[in-house]
Amino acid sequence: MGQGIKRTIAFLFFLLAGIVLGTVIARLCADVPFLSWLAYSMSVGLDTGSPLVLDLIVFKLAFGFTLTVNTAQIICIIIALVIYNKTCKGL
Repeated sequence: MGQGIKRTIAFLFFLLAGIVLGTVIARLCADVPFLSWLAYSMSVGLDTGSPLVLDLIVFKLAFGFTLTVNTAQIICIIIALVIYNKTCKGL
């Protein structure tokens, strides 16, 4: 594999690890009084409960997309990217 592909795979791994770890931390800390701020989240997008519908009589096409980000995810993504930069310099 080429150098660029290795770096891309490593970047995606660290990014995904930060997202998953941030989600787990936010869910665990949601009910802890002094750590509940880690679970604060915002959602952006087209609500999947009432999606944008394109009705062409023969078929219907529904568009919906929601992106939810919480504080713990942002912190974990930043940490993961710092670790990526420190560990993947030689790739």
